[in-house]
Amino acid sequence: MTTATGTPGQPLRSQFLRFALVGVAGFVVDAATLHVAMTYLEAGHYSGRAVSYLTAATSTWVLNRRYTFVDRRDSRLLLEWLKFLAANAIGGLVNYATYAALVSTSVLVNTWPALGVGAGSVAGLAVNFTLSRRLVFSKRQRPN
Repeated sequence: MTTATGTPGQPLRSQFLRFALVGVAGFVVDAATLHVAMTYLEAGHYSGRAVSYLTAATSTWVLNRRYTFVDRRDSRLLLEWLKFLAANAIGGLVNYATYAALVSTSVLVNTWPALGVGAGSVAGLAVNFTLSRRLVFSKRQRPN
């Protein structure tokens, strides 16, 4: 069954839910990587976040191509990964700006940066879903 707004057999709502669940996993990767970077690599709030964001974006690309957009993935992995990073850069900027604003204005978030990571993730969710669906996983592509 093909829906007007989803992929074959997968309505838009189901796709968004899968994307959001993958985002939760991405949040865990992001927050854990930030913690490791700040604790063991002596990175600051901002440089550590750059590393954690790239790590999380890569993990969410892998999970989204496996679970959310399985019938739309491309066999050209490097091209698809680069498209995902580029498309999600806008949501990433929303995410990072939210994080940076909270780190610089909130003692609570400055103390527990994972709170800012979570707020940034929520802020970028709709932007990232829309751009991923339309620009990266936009049509049935050659599956792996």
